[in-house]
Amino acid sequence: MPPLTEQAHAIIRQAVQPGDIAIDATAGNGHDTKFLAELVGETGHVYAIDLQQKALQRTAALLAETTLANIHLVQGDHAELKSIIPGEHHGRIAAVMLNLGYLPGSNRSLATLTDSTLKAIRSALEILRPGGVLTVIAYSGHPDGADESFAVESLMRDLSPVDYDTAKHLAASNSTSAPRLLVVKKKGNNATDVGVIEELVDRGGDPPVAASHRED
Repeated sequence: MPPLTEQAHAIIRQAVQPGDIAIDATAGNGHDTKFLAELVGETGHVYAIDLQQKALQRTAALLAETTLANIHLVQGDHAELKSIIPGEHHGRIAAVMLNLGYLPGSNRSLATLTDSTLKAIRSALEILRPGGVLTVIAYSGHPDGADESFAVESLMRDLSPVDYDTAKHLAASNSTSAPRLLVVKKKGNNATDVGVIEELVDRGGDPPVAASHRED
């Protein structure tokens, strides 16, 4: 089975087309931002949000090596997602990606918080378009990580099946401490069936060793 980050990318590819609008709500080292920008192309837009200036500097450095355009780097709390994204884009967002935990190679005490993450997810679901996808990679290997993962899963379990499809994939085992990829697809016309998504991400060989921290 591929790493969770690759599984998330496989899912997002099914939802995002050139010209779309996408959000990396936890920019980190910028790899998801770059990935989304490659998908939306010159006619699309990507918003990359992070509370830490260091994360945005790393993201900008990665993007400087490319010719990608229309990428908006925003220093802010992902809890304020709805107010950060211009109102004219609400209901038009093709994908939102969150990679929880701390910034790789940085201060581990500076990590995502449960309350702000839940608010970000609720906002993301509100501004997604029909057929849009949210991916969340959650880790338990940092302080409060297990509580955050549990809270995110609880929120997703409570979503109406009339309006959303959900899926969960563990990194390496069914252990309660294993990192997990949580997926929500907002239902609507011409949306990729969640069964197709699961078939895509379930391909591969032996599972990798589970990571306990962010890999972006």
